[in-house]
Amino acid sequence: MIHLIGVMNYKKRFSGKKAGGEETMTKEQLGNLIIASEETMYRVAKTLLRSDADCADAIQEAIVKAFSAIQTLRKDSYAKTWLVRIVINECYAIMRREQRLVPIDNIAEEAATEQADYSELYDALSRLPEEIRLTVTLYYIEGYSVKEIADLMKTTQSAVKNRLMRARAKMKKDLAEAE
Repeated sequence: MIHLIGVMNYKKRFSGKKAGGEETMTKEQLGNLIIASEETMYRVAKTLLRSDADCADAIQEAIVKAFSAIQTLRKDSYAKTWLVRIVINECYAIMRREQRLVPIDNIAEEAATEQADYSELYDALSRLPEEIRLTVTLYYIEGYSVKEIADLMKTTQSAVKNRLMRARAKMKKDLAEAE
């Protein structure tokens, strides 16, 4: 029920004004948006990071950055996209940090352990390259449009469409082989 309330509060008009007369989001409204978007943020983080602890760290850092940079939000209608972009950036930062810290033999052990915990579909999704996996998650699970994904990932719409096409073909092949 709290998610529904958060979404309803988020959709209300913003009360403050920016210098150019545009409406601005308050910290309370950002809090409501975060509550309404917590599942989306987790799914996006889980797409890029394997560890739940890393996902929680990325989301927590994204929330802190969102509150500290709320004045940089240009259009409040894109607040959710802005928030998801911050989560993606935090995931990449964690991946860069861990890439320097984790020995290569631990990665193979972790991957083997975690693969046993997920369904065939999730397993096929996890075998996709990172940018394609993120595109699939944003499109099919989160419901973003091709244009929104292109903006989020700073690429073209045709690149997003190609990634989705390649993902469908690879997952179809992987799932057929699993049977």
